[in-house]
Amino acid sequence: MAKRKTKKNEVKKKDKETKKEKKVATPKKDKKMLLEEKILKVLDKHKKSLPYSIVEDIVNIAMEKKLENKLEKLVLAAIEEYENNCIEPAEACGIVAAQSIGEPGTQMTMRTFHYAGVAEINVTLGLPRLIEIVDARSVPSTPMMNIYLEGAYRVDPDLAEKVANNIEMTKLIDISDMEIDLTNLTITIKPNEKMMKRKDIKIEEILNHIKKIRKIKGELQDDGTIKITLDEPGYKNLLNASEALKNLKIKGIDGIERVIIRKEPNEGYVIYSEGSNFEEVLKVEGVDPHRTTTNDIQSVYRTLGIEAARNMIITEAYNTLMEQGLNVDLRHIMLVADIMTADGTVRAIGRHGVSGEKTSVLSRAAFEITVNHLLRAGVRGEVDTLKGVAENIIVGQPVNLGTGSVKLVMSVPNFKKK
Repeated sequence: MAKRKTKKNEVKKKDKETKKEKKVATPKKDKKMLLEEKILKVLDKHKKSLPYSIVEDIVNIAMEKKLENKLEKLVLAAIEEYENNCIEPAEACGIVAAQSIGEPGTQMTMRTFHYAGVAEINVTLGLPRLIEIVDARSVPSTPMMNIYLEGAYRVDPDLAEKVANNIEMTKLIDISDMEIDLTNLTITIKPNEKMMKRKDIKIEEILNHIKKIRKIKGELQDDGTIKITLDEPGYKNLLNASEALKNLKIKGIDGIERVIIRKEPNEGYVIYSEGSNFEEVLKVEGVDPHRTTTNDIQSVYRTLGIEAARNMIITEAYNTLMEQGLNVDLRHIMLVADIMTADGTVRAIGRHGVSGEKTSVLSRAAFEITVNHLLRAGVRGEVDTLKGVAENIIVGQPVNLGTGSVKLVMSVPNFKKK
């Protein structure tokens, strides 16, 4: 009996200890979950709903400012604010977005910006850049990249220069002088040792690249020059060979014409490039693939996918407008980006993209090349259901938006006075 009592006491002690441990171990996670549950109960009680991100914000604010007791008031205030910011049913959000971007667009300048304090690198900004983004151009007029470095490459100038040399495209003409001998029909290449040392290129690399050109031979002379002879001597062949040699790529990535290394505060060394080749630059050792950016939307789409392209359209368009001092709500730009990327590809907003794919004949005709659209629709026997804005305005009837979307007829009975 005594043994049984001691065993029971031990079990009770253990239960008490575990309960105490549970009470001690109430981490923030559990508190967060409890608050979330309370918020959800309040929402159920009032038959309302809030996005999860707003619920998270309420939880964080309640914990920070110790407002757990006033949780219901907080939730109700959030619901009121959220519902005030929601658009009405049948709101013409597309037209509002178009006006919000189009009206400030009329005040934009047509300028080109000299980047990084250097006259040679130009970046298209203002209206031309906005048109480029909306047209989903395959190549921007001034492609460029902001190449961020990782680890020791950010701090060490020599390592940063090494990365820059691997990225910048170096042609034979950049590191040597060329002389054409018209009497003997030969070309003499005089390598510039200073430039070769700076670019970290050896004479053997130049010879290996020259071998790739057809119908010419390159021999290293005793004085360090390279003598080029033709398999089929002739004046025209000599000129063709000299052009091919001038543009011969020795090192670097195709498309990257020039690079500038700048030391940025709180960042270290950053490489700015004229020209863009996003996919290849990300493969270079020392480049931070998570932060490196380009202004070429199509290359981002090819490399990182449609979501990245959508985000880039939003940031590029927003930054272009903000740089001009034009404050446009981000949601309008998000709507444009969503329409451009809705089918998994980047489409232009024009007759070759979104506008040209509209089902309404009159809407397509109102946008561009009116006669062609009407003729083609007539030949095909297309039917216009008059559901959009432009076509209803053309026809002269109310638009199916806002108050025009309500089709309710009510017969009021005659209430006899008693």
